[in-house]
Amino acid sequence: MRDYSAYRDLGVADATSGLAHAHVIRMIAPFRSELGVRHHHNLQFQMVYCLRGWFETEFEGVGRQRLVAGSSWVQPPGIQHTVVGWSDDCELLEIILPAEHQTVND
Repeated sequence: MRDYSAYRDLGVADATSGLAHAHVIRMIAPFRSELGVRHHHNLQFQMVYCLRGWFETEFEGVGRQRLVAGSSWVQPPGIQHTVVGWSDDCELLEIILPAEHQTVND
């Protein structure tokens, strides 16, 4: 979990015995360039849906992608990416499999 975000657990991990996890992420601090660290997640599935505002990431081999309210992406397992910005009112729904996974800075 990152200190520039507030997380609201939706209880999916408990309901699925760790098979999946879902939470709402609200950005509570303005984006700063030092927060844009290239990384990847060791997981099987990750979906992000933008509830409010916008969120932008640069994906290896794909380029910049911007989520806006009402849009989503399925992030390929292990893809290297860097967060490049978000709006002050950004709020996201994230669903991941499995619930416990590793994030690796590249």
